[in-house]
Amino acid sequence: MGEIVSLDQLDVEHGRYSYADYLTWKFEQAVELIKGKIMALSAPSRYHQEISRELSGMFYNYFKNRNCRYYAAPFDVRLLDKRKSAKANKDIYSVVQPDLCIVCDLEKLDEKGCLGAPDLVVEILSKGNSTKEMKIKKQLYEENGIREYWIFDPDHECAFQFHLTNAGVYSPVNIYVKEDTLQCAIFPALEISLEEVFRFDE
Repeated sequence: MGEIVSLDQLDVEHGRYSYADYLTWKFEQAVELIKGKIMALSAPSRYHQEISRELSGMFYNYFKNRNCRYYAAPFDVRLLDKRKSAKANKDIYSVVQPDLCIVCDLEKLDEKGCLGAPDLVVEILSKGNSTKEMKIKKQLYEENGIREYWIFDPDHECAFQFHLTNAGVYSPVNIYVKEDTLQCAIFPALEISLEEVFRFDE
């Protein structure tokens, strides 16, 4: 096909692509791959970025003296198909850019990002992507053993918390509203005041 310089050159509807393909694309449009399917990312709103900044500050303060690292998008997280053990780029069909993630197994980090499941992933909803975050990504993160997953909803100023049970499935969702404090399941001393997170008006 030659050099890919535009998303229009790809079969977004029916194509299946690998991380090896992803690395060759030259266009500026941010995309994710979920099981080989392209998911275009929309530009985040200012309120989205305000929320991300507040959470980043809280994560920095909590993790700065701990053996875990936090990263903010754009940061590639490559997730391996559970049926495959090979780590070649061609065997990777899911690469996502969570708004925030925490990685405690530093062996998973390389110059390209993270290979394997982070411990905690945070997604902040934007207009038009709620279905993807709430359903498709939840399933992907659960399948890949991401220990805890948070979704922040700016429109309704609430948060959803999932954590992996011993059975390898996400627990029933915990829902927090603006007046609540979210307590992390895997890092119990990490507490997030939603009033602080949602203190900006869009």
